[in-house]
Amino acid sequence: MPQSPALPASHTEPDGSATVRVLSYNIRSMRDDTDALARVIGACAPDLVLLQEAPRFFRWRKKLARLAAASGQVILSGGGTAAGPALLCSLRATVERTEDVLLPLTPGLHRRGFATAVVRFGRARVGVLSCHLSLQKDERYEQSGLLLDRLAGLGTEHAIAGGDLNERPDGPAFRRMAKDLQDCWATAPWGGEHTSTPGVPHQRIDALFATPGVEVLGCGVPLGLPGVRESDLRAATDHLPVLAALRLPAA
Repeated sequence: MPQSPALPASHTEPDGSATVRVLSYNIRSMRDDTDALARVIGACAPDLVLLQEAPRFFRWRKKLARLAAASGQVILSGGGTAAGPALLCSLRATVERTEDVLLPLTPGLHRRGFATAVVRFGRARVGVLSCHLSLQKDERYEQSGLLLDRLAGLGTEHAIAGGDLNERPDGPAFRRMAKDLQDCWATAPWGGEHTSTPGVPHQRIDALFATPGVEVLGCGVPLGLPGVRESDLRAATDHLPVLAALRLPAA
């Protein structure tokens, strides 16, 4: 696996601004190698983890808590109460509030939702949202608009959103989000681009976005990052993760 260049480590500046690492990852309900999954998350050293397809049925809270503990995180929000999306965070984060949001249900399709939170790092305050958009084109486009509305409604100057969009960058929902937000990979590409599938990556359907005031220092699949092994990426789940380093201005 080729080595990725160094990605900035998390730190807080004297002026209260903060550099944070944010990871987005579809974990397929933890049906695969959960030890490999925890190793990947831990090696990325994230401050925020935006999960999709977190456990949401029998004993889902216990499963999510075990993953958080094994990867050096704590549960922030989501899981079964958000129909799959979830948020984890490191102890570096100060949590202001969280909210799980269920989206309108289309008969015959899966229930979808958002896991959201407002957190602080030093004097930097940021809204966060994890999503897993619909497989159905029209519903997916509608959900992208609901995501932008929800992000704006968090009441923070700066915000981060990410997840499994079930759509490539040339799709209407992806383009709608990238019009108002920074597509972090396109802004500062780092590591690998394609997130699906781990065996033969050929498409980018998972992404991280940030509001314009956030500085994107690098974003992509953490291929070759120290501690992230190719065998673990293949065994952990059916998506590759997206990792970004972001500089958040002080409030």
